Formats: sequence, C-alpha cells, structure tokens
Amino acid sequence: MAKTHLNCPCGEAITGTDEDDLVEKAQAHLAEAHPGREYDRDMILFMAY
Repeated sequence: MAKTHLNCPCGEAITGTDEDDLVEKAQAHLAEAHPGREYDRDMILFMAY
C-alpha cells in the first residue's frame, strides 16, 4: 500500500498522489518552511502513512 500522507510536526498536512509525489511535495515544504532541514526519500516515507 502506497504512503501518500504526511503530517509535518509544524502542523502542515502534505498529501501526494503517490509516493514520488509525496516525497517531492515534502521536500518542497521543507525547503520553503524549514530551510536547512533535509530528509531523504526513506526518511520521508518512514514518517508517512
């Protein structure tokens, strides 16, 4: 089952159409809202549901 949802600790809910889209959106959110914090695909998918 694909993971397509992630709740950032800041309160932002991120939803993707598939895992690739979710990772892309999560990394864009991190770059915009949390400069200096970087998570790779595995870390993002670990937190996703």
